[in-house]
Amino acid sequence: MALCGAIAVLGGVAACDVTTEPKSTVTDANIFNDAQSYEALLAKLYAGLSVTGQQGPSGNSDFQRLDEGFSHGGRQLWQLQELPTDEAVIAWNDAGLPELITQCWASSNQFVQMMYSRIFYQVSLANEFLRESTPEKLTERGQESLIPEVQQFRAEARFLRALSYWHGIDLFGDIPLVDESFPLGSTPPEQSTRQEIYNFVVNELNEIRTDLPPSGAGEYGRADQGAASMLLAKLYMNSGVYIGSDAYASALPEIENVIAGYQLEPDFWTNFRADNGISREIVFAVPQDGDNTQTWGGTTFLVHAGVGGDMPASDWGIDGGWWGLRTTPEFVNLFPGGAETTDGRVEFWTEGHSLEVNSITDFFSGYPVPKYTNLNSAGAQGSHPTFPDTDYPMFRLADAFLMYAEVVARGGGGSLPQAVGYVNALRERAYGGPGQNIGPDDLTLDFILDERARELYWEGHRRTDLIRFGVFTGGERLWSWKGNVQTGQSTPDHLDLYPIPASEILANPNLIQNPGY
Repeated sequence: MALCGAIAVLGGVAACDVTTEPKSTVTDANIFNDAQSYEALLAKLYAGLSVTGQQGPSGNSDFQRLDEGFSHGGRQLWQLQELPTDEAVIAWNDAGLPELITQCWASSNQFVQMMYSRIFYQVSLANEFLRESTPEKLTERGQESLIPEVQQFRAEARFLRALSYWHGIDLFGDIPLVDESFPLGSTPPEQSTRQEIYNFVVNELNEIRTDLPPSGAGEYGRADQGAASMLLAKLYMNSGVYIGSDAYASALPEIENVIAGYQLEPDFWTNFRADNGISREIVFAVPQDGDNTQTWGGTTFLVHAGVGGDMPASDWGIDGGWWGLRTTPEFVNLFPGGAETTDGRVEFWTEGHSLEVNSITDFFSGYPVPKYTNLNSAGAQGSHPTFPDTDYPMFRLADAFLMYAEVVARGGGGSLPQAVGYVNALRERAYGGPGQNIGPDDLTLDFILDERARELYWEGHRRTDLIRFGVFTGGERLWSWKGNVQTGQSTPDHLDLYPIPASEILANPNLIQNPGY
């Protein structure tokens, strides 16, 4: 049974098909009657990555505090990971957005608040699923035969919870650690350390690994062993930031697991089209379907917001642009030749636009760089002109190639010739041949950081990368509007973490605010 064909109902909360009323006979009274019911509940956990509520694209939100499109978890993550970096600016003047671009946010920032809420909403859903799907619960219900099948569902729920906790420690640092054993309706949870949550997530991923399908063998859009290895590798790659102890050597076998399970697509753009579900390169995707997962977040936001001005919206398979996203001149200049680069991984729209971001709120100030499209590989529009079919590639093989190269460059093991080979595989794809290949002496950390931008821009990695390389804050790397100055200026290092939202501090007396806020 396809996961997104299920209707998820949990205490009246539904569904995977967000454009229609639930057609399932599942109710609170019979919700745990069969395997499909458990799978439907699991669908709600996955749906938290792709939609914002119980119907699409709006009207019954998971949250009431923000515009429903703004509440999309993937959209919030993307904004917090990309807007404070050299990769993106947005013209909109919604309260809190300019502050993200300039690294001038406060604990009252509505987008920071919503991301924190989305993380713990996902954790809460996962915990409830795990409470209700134990072997003991199934036995009580006379469903012992379902235990093996539900065991995989439980592993997937734990993966999704681990993913949320990774986002939590990456963005916020010390946060509460609440699992399925935490009593509902009890006192507010204690704040855990980054170390404690890191250890919990690493242990979880190692424990569930064998209960997940082999890499690439599961249903598309669901977690498999490759996704678990990729998330583990991300934790290990950033352990120096998270816990003050490098773990590059531990990352290496996980990266190798990922590399063994997937294939690099010959065409870079296969990963960003309306039919990118065909990509053999994507390790873990957040599926989006114009008919069945309508949302104002996700790739709807990424496709539409990157189009405006004289850009013909139909060239990206949509019915209109939102006049929002552009990039900085510093990002443009990472490519040899700038806007005229022959690197096939990027297309800058220059007509009517200035290279310099003279004004954050002027769409024509800075180049749009539309990476995602609602056109499929045959050039045809996706199923809906407003809501793209384009899935969000959260993890893909190209990232693993660059992680391998970084491990080698940092002395964490691996083979230098292999690392160079992986990088050159990406560059040969980008340039249509070996003309821009690198040699062993070129594989420096500065090169890797820049190559990660060239390959992975607008995929939600940049802030984490810049922090790991020690240049997100401070003055070693400057870009337009960093520190609220057009030419960029040094910023304090406490901004490497977002603040715990002020509303959470007020609600939970056990929380201590991050330093500097």
